[in-house]
Amino acid sequence: MAVVAILTPSLAASARSQPSRPAASEEEFRARANALIKEMTPEEKAAQLAILFALPPMQSLVDKRAANGGGAFLFVTDPKETNRLQHLALEKSRLKIPLLFGFDVIHGLRTIFPVPIGMAASWDPAMVERSQSVAASEARAVGVHWTFGPMVDIARDARWGRLVEGAGEDPYLGSAMAAAQVRGFQGSFIGSPGHIVAGAKHFAAYGAAAGGRDYDEVAVSEADLRNVHLPPFKAAVDAGAGNIMSAYMPLNGIPATANHWLLTDILRKEWGFQGWVVSDNEGVNNLKTHGVSQSAEESAAKAISAGLDMEMALFNPAMNSLPKAIADGKISEEQVDGAVRRVLETKMRLGLFDDPYVDEARAELVLSDPRHLDAARIAAERSAVLLKNEGGLLPLDVSKLRSVAVIGSLANSSRDTLGPWVFPQNKPVAQSILTGLKARLGAKVTVSYAPGVAIPPRVNPSPFKEIEGAFDEMLGSRPAPADDERGIAEAVRTAEAADVAIVVVGEASDQIGETASRSSLDLPGRQQELLDAVVATGKPTIVLLMNGRPLDLKDTRAGAILDIWYPGSAGAAATANLLFGDAVPGGKLPFLWPRSASQLPMFYAHTTSHDPKNAYKRYWNESNAPVYPFGHGISYTTFSYSNLAVDRQHIRAGDTVTVSVDVRNTGSRSGDEVAQLYLHQQSGTAARPVRELKGFQRLTLKAGETRKISFKIGPAELRYWNAAVRGWVIDDAIFDVAVGTDSTAPLQSSFEVSAGSGGKP
Repeated sequence: MAVVAILTPSLAASARSQPSRPAASEEEFRARANALIKEMTPEEKAAQLAILFALPPMQSLVDKRAANGGGAFLFVTDPKETNRLQHLALEKSRLKIPLLFGFDVIHGLRTIFPVPIGMAASWDPAMVERSQSVAASEARAVGVHWTFGPMVDIARDARWGRLVEGAGEDPYLGSAMAAAQVRGFQGSFIGSPGHIVAGAKHFAAYGAAAGGRDYDEVAVSEADLRNVHLPPFKAAVDAGAGNIMSAYMPLNGIPATANHWLLTDILRKEWGFQGWVVSDNEGVNNLKTHGVSQSAEESAAKAISAGLDMEMALFNPAMNSLPKAIADGKISEEQVDGAVRRVLETKMRLGLFDDPYVDEARAELVLSDPRHLDAARIAAERSAVLLKNEGGLLPLDVSKLRSVAVIGSLANSSRDTLGPWVFPQNKPVAQSILTGLKARLGAKVTVSYAPGVAIPPRVNPSPFKEIEGAFDEMLGSRPAPADDERGIAEAVRTAEAADVAIVVVGEASDQIGETASRSSLDLPGRQQELLDAVVATGKPTIVLLMNGRPLDLKDTRAGAILDIWYPGSAGAAATANLLFGDAVPGGKLPFLWPRSASQLPMFYAHTTSHDPKNAYKRYWNESNAPVYPFGHGISYTTFSYSNLAVDRQHIRAGDTVTVSVDVRNTGSRSGDEVAQLYLHQQSGTAARPVRELKGFQRLTLKAGETRKISFKIGPAELRYWNAAVRGWVIDDAIFDVAVGTDSTAPLQSSFEVSAGSGGKP
């Protein structure tokens, strides 16, 4: 059997000996694919355009599909099973076309990294790239060739559960994270050893679903689509993403799965995308639900005609009916051949025609590589965001501690440290926050635990409840007191007897993600009462937030708040390091933090139409200023900005201006700061946002160290999509530039651009 190369960030030396380019040219791939297509029947073509759920109850259907020349399978991560199915395809099928295996490798396989919104909070694309490279190496080792990620949807409504899978509200940060993940998953080319195909999703604007409700319709202007929602997809395509997944919902009335303007005009013609497009689960069949199709064959014809290539579905009803659609003249065989060609060429780029099997013996060596856990720990440390730290409560000084109270049922839940999109069959590594704290403190400090209150189940049960049940079997169910009242009383007694209280609150891992939208941002259950009761003891209280979206903590008087997200396999060790100063928080929020769900949708890059001085006084009963601004995050040290300079006061469209600033660590210890650059166009041919992120750098500074950093601002940062001319423009305008620690940065300068009114870049 073939040996699958192990490629991780820590194995750079061995990576140098791996191929640096594809084994064949694009012309050779095209010729081989065309030769195969000429031999294929309509039924064999249709089979290549379907990804089938390989679930145990469907084993006979899975085997039959493989033996008859199936295209792709989902949910196979056992190397023995992938090899068995490949053998069926290559020994039984007529044309011996290898199978493609896809899987949701969203933030890890065996080694789980922080959830994507957490990694975005690192503002560290290089770290994110390394993390997804580790995830790719584990996936490829077990026979997975393709992941349904990254999710690059911009989300400005925190009620939407899938906010946890993306990079937040900003298209500039989102684009940087999209490109980093694609590079991490895929390597330098499709087929790079130890890497897998990246499938950016959900094309497009799924994150703008009405009311933050999963799957609901999206109505956005083309300007909003072009300026906000499409840039991360374009960044993923430019980074080489081999696959795009279409969105579930109708976009301005046209279902994304059959939207020719999206899938062909923009994606292929405008952007030059050469890969293949897959529907989200049941997306093609749902054309009937949308009311734009009356049959499976009509759905297949409309989707492929629009530019879709592959159907993901439990039984693939649409692609099974494709031969009839061809025979009835609802779609041309030439259109179908184009879709088949793209799938076959991908299999060739991956090397599957030459080397389709995995080395079963070596797979476990890759999965258990200890360096992967080191990478996950670093990712969790760099992702954490310190939201509040009154009186320098953190870091805790172990030498002055005798006892610590750890409170909250989430503190003792290994499962919940992992977050959503983690699967028990991959035996993910997990450790609870409580276990990590005990390991860090040893016998020197007494650690007392009280679960406090139960995390209530969802009102609408998760469709993934079987997965949750499997995790209960593997990792133990989430501990909970028999009675919340007694649990709160016990937690209070535990806190009163300790030097400091660490309260872990948030949402359970099944309360965030797909089908996990919420109408409220309150802490589930009686966790707020628990937190308030512990704070009322007067003991120094630290809140650890386990979450994938901003939560309403009701202006808690707790001394410190550290957002650890769902930190992953090494999150317990990372959290302990952060609490006791072995690591210093340096992450920043990838979204602003609203006061309540009633303010949503809410985002920092808004326009102002009236009375800008009172922009945060629009609600008569409370401020509509966020609790924390976009980009917020503090440290165990402090930073200052000075000497902001713009090298040119006047440029023409097409020119570049350099902005420099001095960043100084004014505290007493080393720490990381993320310097953020924002632009505001004072006037032009359209109303522009009050500020937009257009540059950032994460840097480590020693105590007292000053570093001059610079940013380049050119056409890409200055242009925007103008609805009046339906195109990209750079206006004659004065641009304000601000650099600082978050989106409220006070240090400003300006420069002027001469472009000719409404000039195109």
